[in-house]
Amino acid sequence: QVQLVESGGGLVQPGGSLRLSCATSGRPFSNYHMGWFRQAPGKEREFVAGITRSSISMSYGDAVRGRFTISRDDAEAVLYLQMNSLKPEDTAVYYCAADRLAGSGGVRRYASAYDYWGQGTQVTVSS
Repeated sequence: QVQLVESGGGLVQPGGSLRLSCATSGRPFSNYHMGWFRQAPGKEREFVAGITRSSISMSYGDAVRGRFTISRDDAEAVLYLQMNSLKPEDTAVYYCAADRLAGSGGVRRYASAYDYWGQGTQVTVSS
């Protein structure tokens, strides 16, 4: 079992930046591929970014590639999402998630692959 707690959300103006954090506890964080998803009102949950164990590879959704950066600190068991050049369409609840069964493959980009989820943190981009 892994517990995930997101933080760092808030209100930011277009063009601004935020850094989300996901603190984990329970089973060793380093065992899991990790991901960030988001969900806006009335929309399906969307893949934002993912990172494999040992930070071997990362993957990004088309809407955020080049603006967002995912990283992890295995020693501190924390996942990060640096978000730059934010746009109003980035407004959503952001969730971190852990993929327990990824095996030796790369990041999986669909929500059903992830076993553990945080409660989410609201990000609002508005002037």
